[in-house]
Amino acid sequence: MKNRWIITTAVVLALGLFTVVSIAPAAEAAAKKGKVAIVTNTVSQNEEEYRSAQEMVKKYGDRIVHVTWPDNFMAEQEQMVSIVAKLAYDPEIKALIINQAVPGTNAAVDKLLETRKDIFIVYATPQENPPDVAARAQLIIQPDELGMGDAIPIQAKKLGAKTFVHYSFPRHMSQVLLSSRRELMRKKCAEIGLEFVDATAPDPTGDSGLPGAQQFILEDVPKMVAKYGKDTAFFSTNCAMQIPLIKAVVDAKAIYPQPCCPSPYHGFPTALGIQSNTEKQGNLQHVIAETKRILKEKGVSGRLSTWPVPVAMMATVAGTEYAMKIINGEVAFDKLNVPVLEKCMADYAKVKVTTNPYIDEAGKKYPTYLFVLMDFLTY
Repeated sequence: MKNRWIITTAVVLALGLFTVVSIAPAAEAAAKKGKVAIVTNTVSQNEEEYRSAQEMVKKYGDRIVHVTWPDNFMAEQEQMVSIVAKLAYDPEIKALIINQAVPGTNAAVDKLLETRKDIFIVYATPQENPPDVAARAQLIIQPDELGMGDAIPIQAKKLGAKTFVHYSFPRHMSQVLLSSRRELMRKKCAEIGLEFVDATAPDPTGDSGLPGAQQFILEDVPKMVAKYGKDTAFFSTNCAMQIPLIKAVVDAKAIYPQPCCPSPYHGFPTALGIQSNTEKQGNLQHVIAETKRILKEKGVSGRLSTWPVPVAMMATVAGTEYAMKIINGEVAFDKLNVPVLEKCMADYAKVKVTTNPYIDEAGKKYPTYLFVLMDFLTY
């Protein structure tokens, strides 16, 4: 059995804390050259993304360099630039996976590109304008937000909804894809007979912070249910709001068609008090089974749903596996091989995964900007 050990190194930079996490490589990995850098949010912002990077560290050892964005990335843009720019100094880094590609990512990547043109760059869930993103990254992976504009209201209707509440805030609505999806949801709700409610919540990066945003959700959902009834479906565009939203929906016996980032892990374990270890084999099936059991006990079976696998984790894993194929010479650097990428996704998801390129309002297609869509898992 190969020995493995964890080394966590914290290096203090002039602009903040830069955390590199790595694990000693297996013998076969050591024989190969080339590293993949993975930038994720912290555990407090999104545990799935962080754990997915750790999964790759365990598999590939020191061929993976894992760093994290600052928690308050909107206020620490210079630190973001510094974090990514430092990666350019390691000549063995041949690919960069950024999950999530939060606002400020483009500026950070621009700094990297000043000295390194040989790095294969992957954005997961980008939050800046698509043409700008596509000009910098060789591969963009994102849940099919526009496809969800139809799929989520339809799923809400299947779960028994008569009203659909959409929670967001101006920063998210300034993103073209998210605002376009909201309008598609509004239109689909009108088509299928759901009342659409456009609700504004506090931004977790704003003055009230994450606690204020979460408390708002806990207090506002009961008010909405009192006004519209229990057959009200709730959706929020923000990751940090999913835990209080699930709690409030379950307590009110309302409806929850999916988290913002569809996944059995996203919000459900913490909201329902499920012990979850994302590093343990079989944990996904355990979480799904426990979620079904608890929701049945609380009398809300058939009222909540999600995708069957964590899309955020799949983006990191599939992006890394595809990058390794580039490093190993199995696929080309400068031409995206979509069938190979979809196989990387399917190998993780254990279900068929479909991708579609982004097409803007003018009809321009972005073949490297791929939307991902899967079927629902109803609890």
